[in-house]
Amino acid sequence: MKKQITTTEAIFPMPVLMIATFNEDGTVDVMNAAWGTMLSRDMVALNLSELHKTVENIKARKGFVVQVADAKHVAEADYFGIVSGNDAKDKFAKSGMTFTKSERVDAPVINEFPIALECEFVEYQGGDKGIGVIGKVVATTVNEEILKDGKVDIDLLGAIAFDPYTHGYYKVSGRVGEAFKDGAKLR
Repeated sequence: MKKQITTTEAIFPMPVLMIATFNEDGTVDVMNAAWGTMLSRDMVALNLSELHKTVENIKARKGFVVQVADAKHVAEADYFGIVSGNDAKDKFAKSGMTFTKSERVDAPVINEFPIALECEFVEYQGGDKGIGVIGKVVATTVNEEILKDGKVDIDLLGAIAFDPYTHGYYKVSGRVGEAFKDGAKLR
């Protein structure tokens, strides 16, 4: 039997994405964003309001990098979510993390996060029904240690997901099935 509960951001798991930009002075800004998805194979959507320093930077620089947070860096990922770039101009420096400037877009790639989607800014959709930032993925780079036979190994990745019910982070791992095959048993 189902029981009604208080409505929350109830789709689980929610990705823990690190959105990286450069500030106007060239310093690095990173924010934690759980409300992001792929619109298509090469387009991302980030449900972010224009109040975020990161959105201001994306519009000004026309580029950003979406990174997948991992269990090894959960403290840093959470820190990027609880400290605003509007309030702390040096928050990236305090994290102890490092970056490399993307060769494709005007944004930083955070070296420690294992996957980076380098994106060109396409548009901002505002208003009540607007999705926020839309970007075109121009390159995806991964740390070699998470590759197995040339493909990303989810267990090696150690990606984390946000649980909106308890405000926890959980490691995403452990293959449980074969997509596009297991359901065929029910045909």
